[in-house]
Amino acid sequence: MVGERQITAVLGPTNTGKTHYAIERMLGYRAGVIGLPLRLLAREVYDRIVAVRGPSVVALVTGEERIVPPRTQYWVCTVEAMPEGMGPDFLAIDEIQLCADPERGHVFTDRLLRARGTQETLFLGSDTMRSVISDLVPDAQFMRRERMSTLSYSGARKISRMQARSAIVGFSVDNVYAMAELIRRQKGGAAVVMGALSPRTRNAQVELYQNGDVDFLVATDAIGMGLNLDIDHVAFSSVTKFDGRRMRPLAPNELAQIAGRAGRGMSHGTFGVTGEARALPDEVAEAIMEHRFTPIRKLNWRNPHLRFGTIDALIASLDEAPDDPLLMKAREADDLKALKTLAGQAEIRARASDANSVKLLWDVCRIPDFRGISHAEHAGLIEGIFAYLHERGRVPNDWLARQVRRLDRADGDIDTLSKRLAFIRTWTYVAQRKEWIDDENHWRGETRAVEDRLSDALHERLTQRFVDRRTSVLLRRLKQKEALLAEVNDNGEVTVEGEFVGRLEGFRFSADKADSGQEAKTLQQAAVQALAPQFHLRADRFYNAPDTEIDFTEQGGLMWGEHAVGKLVAGADPLKPLVHVFVDEEAGADVSQKVERRLQHFIDRKVAALFEPLLNLSRDEELNGLARGFAFRMVENLGIIPRGDIADEVKELDQDARGMLRKHGIRFGQFTIFMPLLLKPAPTRLRLVLWSLTNGLQEFPEAPPPGLVTVPAGDSAPRGYDAMSGYRAAGERAIRIDMLERLADMLRVEDSRGGFEAKADMLSITGMTLEQFADLMQGLGYKAEKGERDKVKAVIADAAPADEAPAEATTGDDVVDADTTAEVVAEVSDAEAAPQEAAALDADADGAEAPAAPESEVFFTFTWGGRQNARGPRRGAPQGRRDQGGAPRGKGGQGKGGKPKGKGPRRDTGAKQFQSRPPKKEKAIDPDNPFAAALMGLKTKE
Repeated sequence: MVGERQITAVLGPTNTGKTHYAIERMLGYRAGVIGLPLRLLAREVYDRIVAVRGPSVVALVTGEERIVPPRTQYWVCTVEAMPEGMGPDFLAIDEIQLCADPERGHVFTDRLLRARGTQETLFLGSDTMRSVISDLVPDAQFMRRERMSTLSYSGARKISRMQARSAIVGFSVDNVYAMAELIRRQKGGAAVVMGALSPRTRNAQVELYQNGDVDFLVATDAIGMGLNLDIDHVAFSSVTKFDGRRMRPLAPNELAQIAGRAGRGMSHGTFGVTGEARALPDEVAEAIMEHRFTPIRKLNWRNPHLRFGTIDALIASLDEAPDDPLLMKAREADDLKALKTLAGQAEIRARASDANSVKLLWDVCRIPDFRGISHAEHAGLIEGIFAYLHERGRVPNDWLARQVRRLDRADGDIDTLSKRLAFIRTWTYVAQRKEWIDDENHWRGETRAVEDRLSDALHERLTQRFVDRRTSVLLRRLKQKEALLAEVNDNGEVTVEGEFVGRLEGFRFSADKADSGQEAKTLQQAAVQALAPQFHLRADRFYNAPDTEIDFTEQGGLMWGEHAVGKLVAGADPLKPLVHVFVDEEAGADVSQKVERRLQHFIDRKVAALFEPLLNLSRDEELNGLARGFAFRMVENLGIIPRGDIADEVKELDQDARGMLRKHGIRFGQFTIFMPLLLKPAPTRLRLVLWSLTNGLQEFPEAPPPGLVTVPAGDSAPRGYDAMSGYRAAGERAIRIDMLERLADMLRVEDSRGGFEAKADMLSITGMTLEQFADLMQGLGYKAEKGERDKVKAVIADAAPADEAPAEATTGDDVVDADTTAEVVAEVSDAEAAPQEAAALDADADGAEAPAAPESEVFFTFTWGGRQNARGPRRGAPQGRRDQGGAPRGKGGQGKGGKPKGKGPRRDTGAKQFQSRPPKKEKAIDPDNPFAAALMGLKTKE
């Protein structure tokens, strides 16, 4: 071994400042070399020294990067790339415990045994190396450094409960990506750090974490090798890893190396597990906290004294075993595998026929397998490069240009860009070997530029996939407790600090639906904080808005334009509904009260305008006795009551009471007691909403389309819906109640006992076909007998003299109510004129054609069925004229059970004679009755 002036092993756990100590010692010398375990860490240390001494005296040498100024004093390298034979004043090797690593341990062991500084040598690492270093390097002195902060075990913890400034560690790319995706959904985003990343990508990702854009870091065990980050907690998502041959559990000292990244400087740290990782055994957790690990007994070793006479001699020298019991033969590395594979090819053996060719072959075999596709693919690449170097002494520029150009693409996803980065690292490595290429500086620049472009693209893809910029910005501003600026455009889209966060719908903020979990909570928090002024401005604008901008829906919702701002709820009085506002709690009580007052004013005015007749009825102090009670029932039923429901109450009303009620527009129909003004579409729509609220319906039935006389009768509608919508169900359809009363007036003069047919006026007011009308009549309690007969063609007849025209009773469809009409209508003959037939005569009788076959037509004969309507009880058959006792009867009077009786329509052809009723005491006509004039005229004619 080479003699040394001072050799010191600086040992201790993580966060003891060992690397910082080595840098300070090196800068105290004229020249120095420091070997680091990772390219990422080498770049970090290089940047730190450059910041102190400037770039002109600091070199960076790794497998893929070589920056060597002419006046270099300090060399920062990966352990594999450390220059040999320089004899610097100072030399340091970091993470010396990697001598026991199965993959790279033989390189660290070689540096431990052979690399020395002329004045000072430092070995930095874990206490587990004390014994073996003492045995292999007897002159070494030991310096123990204690951890500057405590490290404690916190057990298992879910991602959703993970504290800020945490690092989640995985041991495969898939595991890292899965955890990063989960954290993005739960926490808003995470930075990603892996050993396979280029320094440029890694630095950009670390910057996201360090500057607070994200609070979480997802990484491989690369962070365990000296990367100094502000981490408070380390969580293991797995405690097993693939070591190149098999899956194995991590040893306690390996876990401690990574867990030790928590707590930097004087800040304490914690570690634990998350995801599917099992909780650490107590003894393992205690060992990590107390830094007590099994000492390393043996180091991996590979013969450094190689023989290049032949390929076989080289392989034999590499396969030699150590003679020291503290050393063990390293397992076969990638470079040795490649050499053995190429040695089996005759062409390679022919080329490597001398020592220089064998040495060249070995140098080419040492190109790292960055791509990791397969051993055979890597061997094929090495074979091609060796062939070019052996034949031409250089790698052809055009061939190298094609390889680099093929990778110079920034499109694709994370995996695609990662593969291109791995491939370009191969050509970056080749470009560092000036003896292999013509223009070293050109190709270093070219490969570095492609790597930078790919690194930037990969950083962008990682950020897009695993970091929500919007949430990151808002989180940082919330932490800084600064006032957030919110803007709301005409479409209600809300932006906070320029980031779209959701929509303001009325007085409720709806966060972006693409977000979930913690991300949505962050947006909600930021938006509510920023929207406070907007809520007050919008509330003022709403309070001053005209009623034309506000409306109610058929489900009881209250709308301001397109946005729901509240809903109606039942009050103590059907005509006095209350409102429930849709206002976020964060908007404040002032905003909520202002919106509530405005909506209450709106609905109160709407009820007052549409139900003015009903409100006037309720406020009429002149009503007393039965009239006041009846008025209360009308108000309670919102202006419409089926007559069958209050038949007894109607009978008890005298003419004076009815007259007072008629003044308010109440019509006493045969089927329904109602206020015609309230049958219009607007009052009907509001009446259904109020009725649904009063009855506690979950789903409000909608009003029928306006203008329709009949609508389909819905069996699924709640009880009472037909009347509240202004209709009465009869058969398959429901007919509007005012048109039903007109039809009832027409039916009174018909012979319901003997049978009658539908008139054109009946079909006209109902808007039905004959078949539909027949179904309607059956729904009203009639029997419909279908028949068929020859169709009689109409002929033009001389108009009858005016004095011979049959007198018709004035029914007053929309004027006189059913009770009054029944008392004053005159009896008319139910005899029908015999149909007249006209024969068309041709001038030439001999040329007359045979008459065509008569056409047939369908007709219905309606008779009173004496049954109740399927939709509910009925008062009885439509009334004909009443006798003096007021009982309804047909031509023949009334039989048992109130059934019309008689022998049917008379067929006498003689002149009809009419005889007036015997004189009777007549009731006084109410002069305030709007139909008084018509009644007086009828009595005068009598």
